[in-house]
Amino acid sequence: MVAPVPEWFPKTAIFSSPQEATMAFPHLQQPSFLLASLKADSINKPFAQRCQDLVKVIEDFPAKELHAIFPWLVESIFGSLDGVLIGWNLRCLQGRVSPVEYSIAMGFLDPGGPMMKLVYKLQAEDYKFDFPVSYLPGPVKASIQERVLPDSPLYHNKVQFPPTGGLGLNLALNPFEYYMFFFALSLITQKPLPGALHVRTSDCAYFILVDRYLSWFLPTEGSVLPVLSSSPGGPSPTPAPRTPTMSFASYGLHHTSLLKRHISHQTSVNADPASHEIWRSETLLQVFVEMWLHYYSLEMYQKMQSPHAKESFMPTEEHVLVVRLLLKHLHAFSNSLKPEQVSPSAHSHATSPLEEFKRAAIPRFVQQKLYLFLQHCFGHWPLDASFRAVLEMWLSYLQPWRYAPEKQFQSSDGQARCVSERWAPFVQENLLMYTKLFVGFLSRALRTDLVSPKNALMVFRVAKVFAQPNLAEMIQKGEQLFLEPELVIPHRQHRLFTAPTFTGSFLSSWPPAVTDTAFKVKSHVYSLEGQDCKYTPMFGPEVRTLVLRLAQLITQAKQTAKSISDQYGESTSGHPFLSWLGFCLSDTNSSYPANDLDDMGQDSVRKTDEYLEKALEYLCQMFRLSEAQLTQLTLALGTTQDENGKKQLPDCIVGEDGLILTPLGRYQIINGLRRFDIEYQGDSELQPIRSYEIASLVRLLFRLSSTINHKFAGQMVALCSRADFLGSFCRYHLMEPGLANRHLLSPVAQGRTASRARGPRLSLRFLGSYRTLLSLLLAFFVASLFCIGPLPCALLLVLGYFLYAAAMTLLTEQGKLHQL
Repeated sequence: MVAPVPEWFPKTAIFSSPQEATMAFPHLQQPSFLLASLKADSINKPFAQRCQDLVKVIEDFPAKELHAIFPWLVESIFGSLDGVLIGWNLRCLQGRVSPVEYSIAMGFLDPGGPMMKLVYKLQAEDYKFDFPVSYLPGPVKASIQERVLPDSPLYHNKVQFPPTGGLGLNLALNPFEYYMFFFALSLITQKPLPGALHVRTSDCAYFILVDRYLSWFLPTEGSVLPVLSSSPGGPSPTPAPRTPTMSFASYGLHHTSLLKRHISHQTSVNADPASHEIWRSETLLQVFVEMWLHYYSLEMYQKMQSPHAKESFMPTEEHVLVVRLLLKHLHAFSNSLKPEQVSPSAHSHATSPLEEFKRAAIPRFVQQKLYLFLQHCFGHWPLDASFRAVLEMWLSYLQPWRYAPEKQFQSSDGQARCVSERWAPFVQENLLMYTKLFVGFLSRALRTDLVSPKNALMVFRVAKVFAQPNLAEMIQKGEQLFLEPELVIPHRQHRLFTAPTFTGSFLSSWPPAVTDTAFKVKSHVYSLEGQDCKYTPMFGPEVRTLVLRLAQLITQAKQTAKSISDQYGESTSGHPFLSWLGFCLSDTNSSYPANDLDDMGQDSVRKTDEYLEKALEYLCQMFRLSEAQLTQLTLALGTTQDENGKKQLPDCIVGEDGLILTPLGRYQIINGLRRFDIEYQGDSELQPIRSYEIASLVRLLFRLSSTINHKFAGQMVALCSRADFLGSFCRYHLMEPGLANRHLLSPVAQGRTASRARGPRLSLRFLGSYRTLLSLLLAFFVASLFCIGPLPCALLLVLGYFLYAAAMTLLTEQGKLHQL
């Protein structure tokens, strides 16, 4: 739904004629004065007042005077193309943060608002505005600069050569195109402000405007676009585009210089009356696709397959979210065709241009550029949780049935309903979107830490989507059609061999529908990957091997998460009272970093286990993996535990200088499957000062304890040598625990113990911890609430500790007796 225009927008013109407007603004008799006045107001007047003045100017001044302010106004709203001017900063403007400015901006830029009225007012007069080619996406800019006409009809008959002595090429755009170019490119060129890092994209004015423009110009209900009423006299005409458009042609073959269409051969023709109804829809979709997706040509994509290839452009997460919004709406737009209009027989009958556009929007304009865009993201996006945005965009495109009028709901037993055979043509004509990108996701998943709940969720999401009933069968059918032996399949004609008849609309130059399903699938694959592509079947042995490796990693990740959870539980329950008070040394020999233990709570482990369990179940359904296969592969990876309950070492061989990791061992370490049990072998008193300790106090306590140990060393040895309770009590406090069982660092000689033994000594380092001091202060504060002074409180703490230490001494001695 389009939001209502704010109340401050005038419903009628304030002045009955431009002459009255000129009399009201005597200093604005020339367009240059109008522009200068508006520029001055943009500095001196508040935002709401400026917008009110703009509405009056748009209503009352003729197009002849408004065309001079249009480029400045567009740049002041969306920012400059070089990103220096931020304009209205629509990507950070939120209704809940700035409700007044948000309401004014959304009303002004609404598809039925004053700004669009200005666009149509100028459009009716056939004004043109120069747009620099240097700010277009890389492949388009390079093509035009090489004097080669780009594939998209959006650029045809628009390239303007610079005058003598001029700099750079320009596109001559009509007002609607110029406005949409700036609007779409502001997503790329405008960098978010430092304070906008935590802004939710779906709440921003820019995101909501994209949704409104899509709903207005690509309607899912009805077959006629909304008519924009501009004045009390009646609706304003919707002028047709003055430049022709052509059919969308994909990169079918490699370009050769003799086959390129030169810019000088642009054809000028009259517009087709049938295109009047949908020219805005065509333009909007082409601009969004070109500005948001066309950053990789087929040649560039093929170069990116090299491991040394570097690509400068990397989309942001916000960019990906907006593209996902576009894809979701396009599915709803295409699926709004009536059932009788979807059939091939209906295609031959006369249908409205909008219905034809619905049928061809995705395959003609979106498919190829989206595929290259996704391929780049899958290969270059960081291996972190931010990839979720790319993943959901991909999964949204793969499931058009989610955006159909008859949505699929889960059955009563919680299972997803079978994907209808109605969607088999879409799956087959988008085969690489399913198969090639699935293999790309597998390669990413095999390199990520699946113990992380966010990474485990991504694997679960992909497995759940692909495991929908009947989807795997449709993908297999598509692969069978592609792999069928070719009898007489003519090669796809190169786009530059043909000279379509230009009639102002892309519809008239479409080739006739191809009924051969196998030919459709082959054409799809060859158009995206080239005629000499090597296709890897999704259900072939190579991909099945990758799936088995992923299943192994899922099993390993579940065990690793459980180990972390168990170790975390032991670390928090071993000394429940003293660990809270800080009276015990931290465990320096933990197999996992402390921050991992802090992050991996029981809830995270539970989520990880649920996601991985369901993902494994879905993978087994898709690829028909048996329980016996999983058990055998799990054992082959070495997930069994030895007699001590510790995991085995990473795979390695013994060399002259010690252990050498094999490629499998490096893989196991990177993915957290195995690790060396590395223990601290030095003096615990000489460990580096930690961030939770007071450096000066730790050094002072070390000197004090060293003096005491040096002075009373003999007495400590005598006390610890006693066989009674006092000896046990002293050994519990003065002997370092586990010293006798400590091994050397090298895993090659684990049987040898540390050669250097240390005698009994006193350690006061725990008193230098912030946690210990804070716990003591808290104890004294609580005691003061009960009218207990500092000295009695200290005595109570000492007494309580001695009672606890006595109990622990008895338990420790009993444990030793049981071990004997």
